[in-house]
Amino acid sequence: MRMPKTLISAASAVVIVLGGGSMTAAQAAEGEDQARIIQEGKKIAFHRKKGNCLACHAIEGGRLPGNIGPPLVNMKERFPDKAKLRAQIWDATVNNPNTIMPPFGKHGILTEQEIDKVVEFIYSL
Repeated sequence: MRMPKTLISAASAVVIVLGGGSMTAAQAAEGEDQARIIQEGKKIAFHRKKGNCLACHAIEGGRLPGNIGPPLVNMKERFPDKAKLRAQIWDATVNNPNTIMPPFGKHGILTEQEIDKVVEFIYSL
């Protein structure tokens, strides 16, 4: 028995949709994890006793930003290599010995995990 082309196409579409559904579910879970990490990074960055990025930088969604440092916008364009952004947060004195930005990692102001979360947040701006 030969199946009509429309029936074959419909069956193929169901297989494609079902096959893509499991990938989409995994991607959705990964996206949810990433969104959670970004939100945690934002909390650290905005926390006055932790990252306190707002003391010096204007950041979207932040209140009472400082203007000592540059606004944190277009970060993917400014830091195409995310590792360089992390290094800047870890110890900005490496690139500029006269900076007033605290070396968050070098001085233990933030933990490795906190720095990673802040990097994800800042990189999302």
